[in-house]
Order: sequence, then C-alpha cells, then structure tokens
Amino acid sequence: MLVLADANLRLDASAIDYIELAFYFVLVLGIGYLARRQVSSSLDFFLSGRSLPAWVTGLAFISANLGAVEVMGMSANGAQYGLPTVHYFWIGAIPAMLFLGIVMMPFYYGSKVRSVPEFMRRRFGKPAHLVNGVSFAAAQILIAGANLFLLASVVNLLLGWPLWVSIIVAAAIVLSYTALGGLSAAIYNEVLQFFVIVIALVPLTIIGLVKVGGWQGLVDKVTNSPGGTAQLHSWPGDNLTGFGNNILSILGIVFGLGFVLSFGYWTTNFVEVQRAMASKSMSAARRTPIIGAFPKMLVPFIVIIPGMIAAVTVSEYVKDKQVLLDGGKAESGVTFNNALLLLMRDLLPNGMLGIAIAGLLASFMAGMAANLSSFNTVFTYDIWQTYIKKDKPDGYYLRLGRVVTSVGTILAIGTAFIASNSGNILNYLQDLFSFFNAPLFATFILGMFWKRMTPHAGWSGLVLGTASAITIWGMSQAGYIGLEGQGTSFVAAGVAFVVDIVVSVVVSLATKPKPDEELVGLVYSLTPKETRKHDDTGENAGWYRKPGLLAGIVLILTIALNAIF
Repeated sequence: MLVLADANLRLDASAIDYIELAFYFVLVLGIGYLARRQVSSSLDFFLSGRSLPAWVTGLAFISANLGAVEVMGMSANGAQYGLPTVHYFWIGAIPAMLFLGIVMMPFYYGSKVRSVPEFMRRRFGKPAHLVNGVSFAAAQILIAGANLFLLASVVNLLLGWPLWVSIIVAAAIVLSYTALGGLSAAIYNEVLQFFVIVIALVPLTIIGLVKVGGWQGLVDKVTNSPGGTAQLHSWPGDNLTGFGNNILSILGIVFGLGFVLSFGYWTTNFVEVQRAMASKSMSAARRTPIIGAFPKMLVPFIVIIPGMIAAVTVSEYVKDKQVLLDGGKAESGVTFNNALLLLMRDLLPNGMLGIAIAGLLASFMAGMAANLSSFNTVFTYDIWQTYIKKDKPDGYYLRLGRVVTSVGTILAIGTAFIASNSGNILNYLQDLFSFFNAPLFATFILGMFWKRMTPHAGWSGLVLGTASAITIWGMSQAGYIGLEGQGTSFVAAGVAFVVDIVVSVVVSLATKPKPDEELVGLVYSLTPKETRKHDDTGENAGWYRKPGLLAGIVLILTIALNAIF
C-alpha cells in the first residue's frame, strides 16, 4: 500500500486551492443534475438519445481516455522510460482511431446497435455475446478501479486521509453525477474535464522546462541520469519493451502495441465507441474519433515530458530512480506513479496548485465515469435484458441502469486495492488490455471481413485467446519468460491475437456458418456500399467535415512527429 501521507510527500495546498476544488466539484455535480432533466428513457441514459454534435463527442472521446492511463500512467512511463512512451500515442492510438472512424463506425452506427457486445450477438449469436459481455464488464470494473485508486491517491496526498477513506470519497463523487445523468452527464463533464486537464498540465510542463534549462537542459540531465540516452529517442524503444534487441523491439511495438493492443482497444472498446454512437448522425459518428485524434497527437507533450522532468528534478527520484529501475522499493516510499504529483508539489505555487489538482481529479473522474457508463450499458442491455429479464417496460431498465452504476462503483472500490499494488499503473492496465481487447479484436476483424466465420468460432476464439494471454502473463510473473518493461503485455497480446485467429479459422472450417442474408450489415462484403455512406449535405457539408480528408491530415502529422522524435 502507498505511503503517500508522509509529511514530505504531502501537497501543501492553501485555502484558495481548496476553494478552486470546491467550485470544480459544484460545477461537475451541477452538470449531472442538469443532464438528469433530459433523461426520460433508457436510450437517453445509456446513449444520450443519439443527439450530440461531433465536436462534443470528439472531445468526450479523447477525454474518456484521459484517465489513469493517459495522465498518471503516461507520466509514470515518462519518468521510467522517457520518450519511447510516445509510441502509446503515435503508433498505439492514432492509426486505430482513424480506422475506427473510416471503416468501423459505419457498421456500428448503421446497425443501430447499443453496444459492442450487441454487435457480437448479431454476428455470432448468444454464446459469443455472453462471453464478450461478461469479459467486458469485468475489464471495466478492473480499469475503473485503477482510475479510482489514482483519484484517491490525490485525495490522500492532499488531505492525508487513509487510502481506503480517500477511495470511498472519490467513488461517491463520480457515482453521484454518473447515476444522475447517465451518458450525457459523463460526456458533458468529459468535455469540461478535457479543458481543465489541459489548463492544468500546460503550465506545469512550461514551468518544468524552464527549471531544467529548456529542452536542451532536459536532454543533458536525462543523459546523465539512470536510464541514460535511451530515454531521449522514441525508436527503437528497447527500454520500453525489454526485448534487448532493436529489431524485436520494433516488431513488438509495431505489431504488439501498434496493431493488436491499439486496434483492440480503440476499435472494439465500448468505452470509446459509446461516445461516437451518441452522435446525432453517421457523419458525426465517423468524425468523432478523427476529431479526437488531433489533440491526442499533442497530449504526449503535457504528460510524458513532465514525467521526464520529475525523474531528474524531484529529490526522491534523483536519489532512488536506479533502485526503482532495478525493481526495488525506494526508501522514500515513492513509485513512478507519483511523478506528476511530486512535480506539482515542487513547482506549482498556491492558486495554480488548486487548478492542477482539479486537472488531475478531472482526468481520473473522466476515466472512471467512462468505465462506469459503459459498464452499466453492457450489463443492463447485454446481460440483464438479454438473459434475465427480457420484456420489462423501458422505465425498468432506466432504473436498473442507475442501480447497476452504484453496484459497479462498489466493485470498483474493491479493484482499486488490486491496482494499488502496481508500481507502474500502465503496466497493470496494458496487461488487462492484452487479456480482454487483443482476442476481441481478432474475433471482430476476422468476423467482419470473412463471412465464412461461424458462431462457434466466435466464442471459442475469444475464450482460448484470452486464456493464452493470461498464460503468458502467468509465465512472466513466475519467471519463465524474462521480459522487463511492458514487453510482457506486447507478447501476450500478440499471442492472444494469433491463437484467436488460428482457433477461429479451424473451428469455422469444421462448423456451419450463418446464411448470407443474416450477415448483411455485419460483414463487409455483404453490406451494400450505399448503407456505409453518410449524408454530406446540410450540417454535414463542407470540406472540413469530410472524414477521409481529416484522417489524411492527422496521418501526415503523425508520420512527421515520428520522424522528428
């Protein structure tokens, strides 16, 4: 358990900081209350009535990901590995986000499904649907726990409360507005939280760079610190993967992270897809992830660089970083997860500290609310309504959604203590993604482009793919696979993907597929081209609303960033 409440690690907040935080929380709860007045059906609660404009869903799309993974996890990675962490953005996010907008959203939005598991049910039948629904629900509770743990860590550092008290208080805040207004409350708060996060982290980055003497000063300090120059170049990223071989490292990043983990997360993770499905039109739904890709490109500069600055300026890391890199425990009690918090402690004056703390709280609340809103949708629609209570009035499912949100929050409190045992929260989350997202992507992509894939292949590939990823993780934990860094999750994801594909092909060839007429709208080759097109007139007209053009601009900029760094 963290020992964050020690006097040396406490954030020295003043009255003005607490006033800023109180104002922020009143604003968040007010948005939840106003959103509640617009909720009159389960569709309103779970999918915002499919009524939101693209710029709102686009910012919410990226803000939903600005949780533990993005802010604390990536700053921890910046402190531990340095610039190779940018691969989680420019290789491990942007290409998949563009693919989602251009190729997959027409299937999701056009079929009017309410969730990703529902798409699985239509394509493969109930067994695959149930496996996917249960595994997704479990994943969201585990990931919500990670967000909750980091949210509680801030409360713990700020007030010195015991971690368990901090976790319960933090959970109650997120639950209050998510249960009030459903997805609309989550999305509008995510838009607010996006701007709060940026306002908090940009000044921290600038002040940090000034302290170390600008970019060249940071380069000099990192060069002479534990980890050395490997932290200053994104490629080949050996320190991140732990492979010890440049070619294997690049293959691991491109295939394990850039293809399997990334596409598995961004194209099949309902946390993200749900935001696009809340859009008012197919054009807006397709633009949602592409709009989100623009700020996504720039986020590394305000989360990774502060982590690198913390590693060479915060006294605890200057003293203990080598110990942490060797897998030991620092005498000061810090882990890499604390990098951003400790940099804030050292650099920000009162007043600005309150804004920065609000930014951190916003990021964790956005992440946890995204997990809870997708969990309650999948559990209510895909598990409860499908298999337990099928024909109840709509009001029943609306009420149930609020109850499920409360239950999910309680379960997340439990999983927060599991996450607290990880020294680098991103390692923990990448392991979860390799378990749940990698095999789902294999099943999804094969089923979408190969009409011969059968319902039996759908569920068996998922089960054995997930089991293979867990096996690789277990072998690594037991010392049978000697990988450092985040290479274990890359290997586990790659193995899960390959196993899922092989099992799905073998089982498909031995079992009977669905007739073609049942696969229209679900398989690419059987879906009429005109049904995959969006309306480009009226409010969807204009070159700046063309998904293909916007995606091309993002891709060119991303390639340029990879070349520069």
